[in-house]
Formats: sequence, structure tokens, C-alpha cells
Amino acid sequence: MDDRIVEFVQALRGAGVRVSLAESTDGMRAIQALGIEDRETFKAALRTTLVKEHADLPIFEQLFPMFFNIGTPPMQSAQGEDSELSQEQQAQLDQAMQQMMQALNAKLRELMQRLMSGQGLTREELEQMAQQAGMQRMQSASPQMQRYIQGQMERQLGLQQLQQLLQQLEQALQEQGMNGEGRAQVRDIAEGNGEALEQQIAQYVGQSMAKQLAEQMKHDPIHDLANRPLDQLGAREIEQLRDEVRRMAARLRTRAALRNRRHRAGSLDAKATVRGAQRYGGVPIELKFRRKRLKPKLAVICDISTSMRPHATFMLTLMYELQDVLSHTRSFAFIDDMHDITQDFTGQRPQEAIGGVLQRIPPGYYSTDLGASLATFCRQHLDAVDRRTTVIVLGDGRNNYNDPRIDCVDTIKRHARRVLWFTPEQERMWGTGDSDMRQYAPKMDAVHYVATLQQLADAIDHLLSGR
Repeated sequence: MDDRIVEFVQALRGAGVRVSLAESTDGMRAIQALGIEDRETFKAALRTTLVKEHADLPIFEQLFPMFFNIGTPPMQSAQGEDSELSQEQQAQLDQAMQQMMQALNAKLRELMQRLMSGQGLTREELEQMAQQAGMQRMQSASPQMQRYIQGQMERQLGLQQLQQLLQQLEQALQEQGMNGEGRAQVRDIAEGNGEALEQQIAQYVGQSMAKQLAEQMKHDPIHDLANRPLDQLGAREIEQLRDEVRRMAARLRTRAALRNRRHRAGSLDAKATVRGAQRYGGVPIELKFRRKRLKPKLAVICDISTSMRPHATFMLTLMYELQDVLSHTRSFAFIDDMHDITQDFTGQRPQEAIGGVLQRIPPGYYSTDLGASLATFCRQHLDAVDRRTTVIVLGDGRNNYNDPRIDCVDTIKRHARRVLWFTPEQERMWGTGDSDMRQYAPKMDAVHYVATLQQLADAIDHLLSGR
């Protein structure tokens, strides 16, 4: 079941539903706690832990039955010891079947035998039917395609003629002298077995398409690019990710707006309410609320040296696509000195503004000087930081063996609400060569590893959530 949930999460992501690793883990834990016996409880647990936006519910509802079918109902036999029919009625059924079979083709004869004996389809038969229905040639695993393949397989079996066959059988049974109650029993058995065959086909098609959806997600080129280190992407691949950045920003904006709406009135502060009530012996009680969550105020400092340009480009794009959920953003860029680039984004689209900044501040040859850039920031731009400001430094911490100016980091930290560092280098690389990350990291409120676009988006989402 864990594997099936993982595949389900991959399919949700492939359909545009944002599901974090922590949320998928929550889903697993919920299922472990609640079990899978009750289908509605199982479904509700996954829906609650995996879906955050109301707009994503239709996607969840479409995909859920493809991954977690209710299973096929048991089939009944109208003949033999387990049959509910009397021996006389079984004999009448045998005679009616022999009479009827003579007028049917091979496909319908086989269907009638299944309906009367309660014989289901084998895995091999389902695979062969699916192949004939064109499942191998599918270009997309959509609910519409699922219904089409399912319909083709039902036609191969002859199920679209079920009601016509049952009418013929009822007439033959009447001719054999079977009473109305017996004919109704035979019809109920045949219809129940027909529904079971339909369910068996639906379950097979749904599971096959679920597997294909999960595979499509694994090999989706945009998903692959968003999870590959940015410094390993070529210019064409970077260009392919630009539309994905806008989609990511839209999802982050929606999530942030919903969080702000939930917190706009503040939440009840139980401790403060009780403390206040004690002054009056508990009567009256004046409800106390926590301060409502304010939109983040940011100062973003980006390393735009050659190795960091892809990261800075996407970081700044995301930030300026999210301006309506931020209070205020000041942006700075550095290679060997600090530049205030906030005005570059006034009246321009982020992509155009970033292109202008990168052209105006060209990279040099081993010219990065983070320490000197931080010193300039403290001398000229410290007014961008106050007790509401979160400062984000995006960089690899490599300083060409220059003075890291840790004292400037201390100054910024004293003025700021929080100081975060986004780095594309893993911790094992800190302190190697000209890296000063071992000195910077302890000064930070948090350090986020952001080698890929997805990791960068996750770090920004973490920031917007106030965590």
C-alpha cells in the first residue's frame, strides 16, 4: 500500500497538485493510524493530508479511484452445489442455455458461460484485452482515456449486449417452464456477475493507468529539470523552466494568500485570555487574540557571479512574482561589490529586469568578494533592514580567500528579524577551498540547501509560511 500511495502522490504532482515530502509522509502516517478497512476514512485521510487547495479537489477525486479501486464484488454460480436454484431449476437452466447457445456467436457464448458459472477474467485475459483495446498506444493516462479503454474492453467481452442476452435467456427459461421467481433469481445472478466483470475491467484499467501516470511523472521533462541542479542545466533547459517558475509562483501565491486569510483576524490566545480573566475572578472573560500574521518584509542579497547566475535569476523571478503576498522587497546583487537593484524591477517584468541587471554587472574572473560586498551593504544600505525584515542571502559562500567580514553579518543580524542563507552547496562542501560557509552558517537563523528550482521554491514556501 505504501508503494501505491507514493505512486498516487507522484500522479497528483504530475497533475499540478503541490504535495511536499512532509505532507506525503503525513499521509502515510495517517493511513498507518487509521487503517485501510473503511474506504471513506482512508480517502478522507489522504484528502486531508495531501490536498491543501480547494481547486485541487477535482484532480484528487479523478485520480483516487484509479489508484484505490473498491475491488471486484464476488461472483455467483447459477449451477452446481453452491447455486441457490433448485435441481429442477438448474435442469431447466441447462436446457435453456443449450437452446440459446445455438444462436450465439463464440464471443457471446463465452460471455453467457461466465455469467452463469461466475467465472471471472484472468490476468492474462485482461492484459490481452487491454492490448487489443490500444492501451499500449495511449499518449496520456487521463480519466477520459480510462473510460474509453474500459468501454473497448467491455465491448470485446460483449457486455454491451447483456440486457438483450438476458431477455433471450428469460424467454428460453419461460419456455422450459421455470416460474417467475426462478427467472428473477437467474437474472439477478447474471446481472450481478456482469457488474463484477465490469468492475474487474475497471479495476485493471485504473491500476494500469495509475502506474502509467506515476511513470509519466518520473519521466516528465519539466519535473526532471525542476529537480536537477541548476548549475547542470544548459541555456535551452533554463529557458524551458521559465514557464514552470511562473506556475510555481502561482501555487506559492495561492498558498500564501490562503494562509494570510486564515490568520487575518489572529488566533485565540488561550493563555492570555486566562491571565486576563484572573484579574476579575474569571468574570467577565475578555477574549485575547494573537497578533495577526503580517506579510513578510524582505531584503534579498544575491550572488550573481557566473556559478550563481541561474540560482539568482530564478530566486529574483519567484520573489517578484510574489509581490502581492509580500509587504516590501528590497533587492541587492553582488560580485565584488554590493548594488541596490530594487529600482530595476519598477515597471518591468522580472525577466527583463534581471536581464538588465546581469548585463550591467558582468562577471569577472575569480572576482567574487562577499566580505567587501557585505561591508558596502552595512555602510550604504542598512536602512533596508529593520525588526520586521527577513534578510535572505543567496550564495555559495565562496569568497576567493578574501576577508569574510563576519562582523558585518553580526551587524545585519542585530537589525533584522531573521537572517537566512540559501546555498546550492551541500554541507560536506562547506569550508573546502575558498568557502567561508563554516563561518557564516552559525550566524544564520536557518540555512536552506537550494541546488534545484524545486528546492528553491520549497525554501520560499517555508519562508512565507512563517516557519
